Parts: sequence; C-alpha cells; structure tokens
Amino acid sequence: MSRKTLRYAALAAITTTLALTMALPGTPVRSAPHQSAAAATRIMPLGDSITAGPGCWRALLWNQLQTAGYSNIDFVGSASDGGSCNYGFSYDADHEGHGGFSAVGIAGNNQLPPWLSAARPDVVVMHLGTNDLWGGWQSMDTILAAFTKLVGQMRANNPSMKIIVSQIIPHHGCATCPADTITLNNRLPGWAAGLTTAQSPIVVVDQWTGFDAATDTGDGVHPNDSGFRKMANRFHPALARVLGGTPPPTSPPGPTPSATPTPSPSTPPPGNGRCTATYQVVSQWSGGFQGEVSIRNGSTATTSTWTATVSLGSGQQVSQAWNATVTQAGTTVTARNVSWNGGLTPGGTTSFGFLASSTGSNPTPVVNCAVS
Repeated sequence: MSRKTLRYAALAAITTTLALTMALPGTPVRSAPHQSAAAATRIMPLGDSITAGPGCWRALLWNQLQTAGYSNIDFVGSASDGGSCNYGFSYDADHEGHGGFSAVGIAGNNQLPPWLSAARPDVVVMHLGTNDLWGGWQSMDTILAAFTKLVGQMRANNPSMKIIVSQIIPHHGCATCPADTITLNNRLPGWAAGLTTAQSPIVVVDQWTGFDAATDTGDGVHPNDSGFRKMANRFHPALARVLGGTPPPTSPPGPTPSATPTPSPSTPPPGNGRCTATYQVVSQWSGGFQGEVSIRNGSTATTSTWTATVSLGSGQQVSQAWNATVTQAGTTVTARNVSWNGGLTPGGTTSFGFLASSTGSNPTPVVNCAVS
C-alpha cells in the first residue's frame, strides 16, 4: 500500500472515530443500553359484538389491571373502538372483536391465523359463542370442535399461549338461546380440562352466573354498563394470575371438574334427611384454592330451592363463585340456588363452585344443605 493510501486510510479512521464520539451541542452522550426493557405482555381480546361494539368491559379491565400495578401490558388486535368508552380514563382500545362473527365461522374460514400473526399475542381473552347459538340449528359438538381448532391455531402461533375462555353471558336473543347457553357453558369446563397444558393453560371464566339479562343488557344479548362492569370484574382475577406468573388452576371453574378427588360427604342437619352435600377441593395454589360443593336431592319430590352452608375454619375468604348466589359472614359461607338450578328431581344433583384465598392451611370444612 502506498504512503498516500495509508494517509487517506488514517484520515478516514480519525473522521469515523470523531463522528462516533462527538455529540451535537447540548445533547448528552449516552452509552448503549446493556439490556432492553422487558417487552410488554400482549393481550388479545377476541370475540363478537360483545367484545367489539362498544365492548367497554375491555376499558374497565384495562383500568383495573393498571390500577393493580400491571402496567407493562399491551392490548392488541386489528380493530379499535377509538377510545369511545367514556369512563374518564384513557385505555388501550385495540381488540379483535367482530360483530356478527361466530366461533364456527372464524374457524371454518381460517380467519384467526392472520389476526394472530399481525398481533402476536401472549394471552387471548375470549368471549365467543353467542352468534353460534342463534336459531339452535348448530350442534354443541360443532361449536366445541370450532373452539378446539381455534386453540390449535393459537398454539401454532405461540406454543406458550395463555388462553382465557368465557362461559358466556345469558343469551335471550331467540327461543332456544337461553337453554343452549346453559348447555354450552356446562360443557366448556370439561372441554377445557381435556385441552389445557402446563405450557399453554386454558382458564375458564364464568361470565354467566350473577349476570341478569334483564338488568345487565339492553336487549337480552349485549351488555349495558352494569354488564360491562360485571364482565371486567370476572376477567380481572384470572388475567391477573396469568400476568403475575402464578399458574392458574389447571381445572377451570365450572360445573364439571377435570379431576375427581374423593369427596367428603357432610352429615345432613338434624331433621333433614332429604339433602346431602359433598365438598371437594378441585385445585390449590399458593394463597388460594378452588372448591366445589355438590347438592343431592334425597327426597321423593322435585325441589324448588336449595341452600348450602360451608363452615370455613382457617381464615379462608371467598372471592368469586358460580352456579349459586354466595355470601360470607365470618367463617360461614351461605349459597343459594340461582334461577335455573333450584329444581332438582328426586335423586338429582347440582353443584356450585368458588375461588377463595387461604392463609397456608386449608382444612376440610363442614358442609350442610337443605331443600324445599
């Protein structure tokens, strides 16, 4: 190499070094970060018009999560409500809700994969199935097969996908819809238990119990403000557990447990040989558990109501219940039937479940029941 070439090479090196080390006046010199900030958890709200229009349960859920300290989250999806839910706070309006869409339609037309590819979610929060029930012409097996296909597509996009599936809110849009909603909701826990994995758990959230179509919807189908608030309140604990890194119960809440632990029959109260209650812990985790109580009508007549009591003895506090109206006073939990499960034929059974906190020990409670 000639001396002239060497001089040009040296000058170029000096110029490059100055360009890399000198900053503009008033601009601080920053070193490259050692590590980028943790990526936000991407959450896709997936559903039909109950999610899309206006779907204000999403705004309330976002605010609840932010208030609880889950700030590193990102709601994702190809649609946005434009911030139209006017609650006085800002929220992430992105979602994957599509009015009029059904689970069978989304699965049959393979609409989910491109949505997943664009949004890249870590968690899917799904309230879907309402439009599948119109007219009662579609079988439950067909609907659940569509749900199964959607889960497979979610896991193909992300093998560690966390999936939250709703037992849907009451549907009074057609003559067969109310009963079909109950049938679908009763089948979802068993379906989920058969597909859930440690890497990609499916958590079932009961959006049906305690939701009144007369007061919580405007038309028997779509939630009003009180309905949106109930939906957000139900989604929040399940999503918070996923975001907090604590594994959710592997057996989702609902009337059909995935496991069959040995139940502990209670002793019927004096003078009541007509009702038997049995209790089981379906799942436990650090600081909480899921319990279930089964009620059996031992009389020779169909009942109209039932009541059960659960005497907790170690500071447990019930936070959520389904398939019953549940109250707690001190250590006593009282459960009363809801409108659709009070009538038990002779020998008939029903059950209700609940989530509760625990303080380390979780002794088996005493349970009793009465029917009338």
